[in-house]
Amino acid sequence: MGVESPAADVSSSEPAVPAEHPGVNDLFAVLAYGEISAFYRLAQEAALSPTLSGKVLAAKMAAAEMNHFRTLEVALAERGVDVYAAMDPFIRALDDYHASTDPSTWLESMVKFYVGDGIAADFYTEIAGSLPTEVGAVVRDVLAETGHSQFVVDEVRNAVQENRSERDRLTLWGRRLLGEAITQAQYVMAQRDDLTELVLSATGDLNGMAKLIERMQAGHAARMSALGL
Repeated sequence: MGVESPAADVSSSEPAVPAEHPGVNDLFAVLAYGEISAFYRLAQEAALSPTLSGKVLAAKMAAAEMNHFRTLEVALAERGVDVYAAMDPFIRALDDYHASTDPSTWLESMVKFYVGDGIAADFYTEIAGSLPTEVGAVVRDVLAETGHSQFVVDEVRNAVQENRSERDRLTLWGRRLLGEAITQAQYVMAQRDDLTELVLSATGDLNGMAKLIERMQAGHAARMSALGL
């Protein structure tokens, strides 16, 4: 992923979730499939860039996503879990999300990278605060900022400042990304009891989960503002 997260840290002295919780395997697996999906997505979307610098940037972002996938592959292997079998339950939901938010332009692709991946980063970063140190460290590592966000911000801001209709269109696109991301996250958790239990343990209860979503929405609004949308 690699988009910085402004979400609040919910870490405490005692982790709410033990390292051996089976939901940790699901968490690593859904992150792993998210990373490998992002790799292929960015590699394909590089062709949408009108400039060579944009194509190179997309290639660099894709390479970063692959490195994150390898981190998760190793983390799962150390837990005795095959990454491919672990990812299988999440393929349909994440593929459906990407199919429903397939960008048709370079700017849509950049907004999806910055805003869409940022939504996921907020969600998983908050959960990481309630995980054991070694587990939380893996999550934070694969969500770490890779240094490409400023390029994306500049690319989109410059475009929308010059074109009001483009700004309006991308604003609607950003709202759609938020809705689709929350819908798919809810679907994934509904299918995986261990992951649902882990998330509820990390957030405290359903009220804590609702507050987390509110903070995700606030983070989304901040990112949209940074893009000039």
